[in-house]
Amino acid sequence: MLTAIMGEAKYKRVLLKLSGEALAGERGYGVDPVVVGYLAKEMQLVLERGVQLAVVLGGGNIWRGAPAIAGGMDAPQAHYAGMLATIINALALQDALEQHGIFTRAMTAIQMPEVAEPFIRRRALRHMEKGRVVLLAGGTGNPYFTTDTGAALRAAELGAEVILMAKHGVDGVYNADPRRDASAQKFDVLSYSEAISRSLKVMDSTALTFCNDNDIPMVVFNMFVPGNAARIVDGEQIGTLLRRA
Repeated sequence: MLTAIMGEAKYKRVLLKLSGEALAGERGYGVDPVVVGYLAKEMQLVLERGVQLAVVLGGGNIWRGAPAIAGGMDAPQAHYAGMLATIINALALQDALEQHGIFTRAMTAIQMPEVAEPFIRRRALRHMEKGRVVLLAGGTGNPYFTTDTGAALRAAELGAEVILMAKHGVDGVYNADPRRDASAQKFDVLSYSEAISRSLKVMDSTALTFCNDNDIPMVVFNMFVPGNAARIVDGEQIGTLLRRA
């Protein structure tokens, strides 16, 4: 069992947003056991600071709804398939965390009692208070809403003090794609309204607006620099901080 080391963390309750692609690693599809093992160690560092942690997972490493819809698939059906993909990712990450001695609870927005608990806000809060990592899968449980919006919604419901938006290969928000434009400039701090007006590819506009309206700060950072998540909860300026203006 993981023993928490109570420190002076800046954030005491955190929601981490992981894309499905992050779990795939360099393979680009499926779940890479080495990658989920690395992510488990990074979360362990966060928990050692006495931080309560919830994780919202995407499913793009298994299913992409947009190409299926473009090919003629019924849109709600494609979205539900994507929700199921996030549940597969939650089970894979749950196993990796528990192999590291971290107690977890997987909770889904879609009823699937044989493999996970249904999302019930008060139960999720109780799990977090007991030091368990709560893995939130199934998005919002509704088609047409992304897992980014699901992350924003769950952060508000659970009273998270910050959303950690994990990225792979990008260390923050830029005014252009740094992988294509060598002159792209990184923002250290950015308002949600500016991100929306500039159409910056941080997360979908519904999620950005929700975070702004509910005054939920978010840090966009590279999860694959060891120790980054722990340093952020300690209060170090890493990545890009988005907040209400």
